[in-house]
Amino acid sequence: MTIEYAKNVLGLNATSAEFAEDEEHLVIDEMPEQKDLEEMGGTMRLGSYTAEVEGQVQEIYGKKEVAERHRHRYEVNNNYIEQLEDKGLKISGKNKEKDLVEYIELPENDYYIGTQAHPEFTSRFADPNPLYVSFLKASMQ
Repeated sequence: MTIEYAKNVLGLNATSAEFAEDEEHLVIDEMPEQKDLEEMGGTMRLGSYTAEVEGQVQEIYGKKEVAERHRHRYEVNNNYIEQLEDKGLKISGKNKEKDLVEYIELPENDYYIGTQAHPEFTSRFADPNPLYVSFLKASMQ
């Protein structure tokens, strides 16, 4: 979502370091502690991390702090946050400890929410993650 927004709204030739490390506008980049790793096995950002949330994400979860599980090594590049927010993309959840973007949304849309987390890890048939419930409700409207 962040790459698409940077391309189509900011007009940047944006991409991720996961796809091309030498591009000018890496709006998704490796976490600093990942950059010089030679052995990749088991070195990702793994486990549960807490985010302070606001906006639609806070409404969906019904609380100001959310803990979700992660499994990745790439993050939104904080150098682009101001540009993205100036053009309407809302950073609606951050991990304050590591200063990492956890949730983004586009408030003027009925449902345009993305996360770095893996809500499927905490979803069960009889107890689905709130993001999935809200997505299905929005889809039915």
